[in-house]
Amino acid sequence: MTTDNQTYAIGVEFIGTNYRGWQRQATATSIQEHLEKTLSTIANHAVEVVASGRTDAGVHASNMVAHFKSHAKRTPHNWLRGANTLLPNDIALRWLVPMPSDFHARFGAIARRYRYVTLNQPYRPAILRHQVTHVYEPLNIEPMIKASELLVGTHDFSSFRASQCQSNQPVRTVSHAQLFKHGEYIVFDIQANGFLHHMVRNIMGTLFAIGRGELEPDDITRLLHAKDRRLAPPTADPDGLYFINAYYPNHFQALLPQLPLTPLWLNLPK
Repeated sequence: MTTDNQTYAIGVEFIGTNYRGWQRQATATSIQEHLEKTLSTIANHAVEVVASGRTDAGVHASNMVAHFKSHAKRTPHNWLRGANTLLPNDIALRWLVPMPSDFHARFGAIARRYRYVTLNQPYRPAILRHQVTHVYEPLNIEPMIKASELLVGTHDFSSFRASQCQSNQPVRTVSHAQLFKHGEYIVFDIQANGFLHHMVRNIMGTLFAIGRGELEPDDITRLLHAKDRRLAPPTADPDGLYFINAYYPNHFQALLPQLPLTPLWLNLPK
């Protein structure tokens, strides 16, 4: 039996409501644990799955890029069909492709992208319960858009990191931050070279305060300069947050599927 390992990249879709986040934990079930058990069963040997990012409890992913290595001889179709047969209904593989041995989903990623979806209507949702954040009072979208644009660039995001964040430094470069309205939905789309613990949810909490008229758009800049989490509004709920993609240098990116941006049920214009 050969021991040569093939590296595989996978795109993982999951609803995070029933999990304590992506990362394997001793006291709670995680997305990573389910994937590793499933792929190990198919491979008939222990498999470790490495993701491009980590998600908190209750946060979802519509295209979490990850990788694993295996010497088992399986076709991509067999990996996909086998995994999606064995995985829980709220976790699925969207795609799987063989990659060069030096591909690393986490350390090779040059950017990561999230979308935060808010349903802004008077009555609570039933069908999309826990898959959007519901805000019942009307939000003023224009100042929220102006504030989101001020996030672009390289900043110290200490005011928007959780107190338990383990990152060595709080500086991140945001390549785009766009907030727009789509019917009754408000979508916040943000891409950066990396994210701090609760960073997107803390930013969204501030954008909600701006939309309610409690803060002005320029307060985003004031909070960035303050570098003090205690001065910013509370963290937004995890329900509306989706990890939607990771990006890699061109020689790797060209090998990965180029799929429509997600979540697909939003039916956003192309």
